[in-house]
Amino acid sequence: MGTSSAKRMNVFERYLTLWVALCIVAGTLIGSRFPGLAAFFDRFTVASISIPVAVLIWLMIYPMMLKVDFASIRRVGERRQGLVVTTVVNWLIKPFSMFGIAWLFFNVIFKDLITPDLAQQYLAGAVLLGAAPCTAMVFVWSYLADGDPAYTLVQVALNDLIMLVAFVPIVSLLLGVSGIPVPWDTLALSVVLFVVVPLAAGWFTRHSLIRSRGEAWFNDSFLPRFGPITIVALLATLVLIFIFQGEIIVGNPLHILLIAVPLALQTFLIFGIAYGWSYWWRIEHPVAAPAGFIGASNFFELAVAVAIALYGLTSGAALATVVGVLVEVPLMLTLVWIAKKTRVAVCARHECALPRVGAAVEQVAIAPEDR
Repeated sequence: MGTSSAKRMNVFERYLTLWVALCIVAGTLIGSRFPGLAAFFDRFTVASISIPVAVLIWLMIYPMMLKVDFASIRRVGERRQGLVVTTVVNWLIKPFSMFGIAWLFFNVIFKDLITPDLAQQYLAGAVLLGAAPCTAMVFVWSYLADGDPAYTLVQVALNDLIMLVAFVPIVSLLLGVSGIPVPWDTLALSVVLFVVVPLAAGWFTRHSLIRSRGEAWFNDSFLPRFGPITIVALLATLVLIFIFQGEIIVGNPLHILLIAVPLALQTFLIFGIAYGWSYWWRIEHPVAAPAGFIGASNFFELAVAVAIALYGLTSGAALATVVGVLVEVPLMLTLVWIAKKTRVAVCARHECALPRVGAAVEQVAIAPEDR
């Protein structure tokens, strides 16, 4: 699994877990050595939203939105079973299963290890992850598992459009049920800033540049310029978060593991539901695999942004969403391996051929230096 997958991933994607771990260490050390930094950054806050973090997260999300071709929605009527699976799993099952699993672990199983206040905050972070299906990294997982690149694009575009109207109500409902305070105005503003604005900007940029310069130039020359920006913004955001989280990590190092356990269980459960449903419905592997990946992985950039906006950089909610980033790559590579190993069984129920992976998807999945 490791060798085959690693050859097809750029350095950042391949070692994302390592970079996140290093950011945890760096941010924690900086925060403990210079405690005044947290207070300094905390001054730059408007409507409960940290301006430095907002800028960094926007720099992460905007390049991802550039890769989503909403013109693909015109193919939404093709292979409808795959769209039914991903839509139902991502919006009618995933948020609620995440809430149930996280509530069970944080309030019952880990009750003696976590204070009630931290349990609520970790639950809030888990809910934010559960309500945000993957947007960008799913192209990588789909590519590695021989998914259909064009159809994956349709699935992602449809989920992004649903996210515009479903994210706020679902998060508000689940947090309200658990008794966690939900500032509606901040939640709505966060979705506008971190979903609507970059989504509209990405669509406008993509549409304008492809129309004037062509799709080949857009994919081969324009998109690669944003790779370093996205990486630097993500790593800077993580360091900044852990400057605020330093005392919590030093005092409760076990909590990262405690948060990771329900997140990992949720990842395997959602993939099993989507992939198993696809097998039962005789959906071909190139559609079944990405249908499972979209729900199993998360739009963690959005979850991190909203957690910080709602509860602050020092909150357990922000920590929980960052742990989601930490565990994503090893868990998803495991699911890629499972999908490839079970492909024969899936194809035995439905005649399916290996899809031809186009240049546009390689642009998304492979860094220029690795091609």
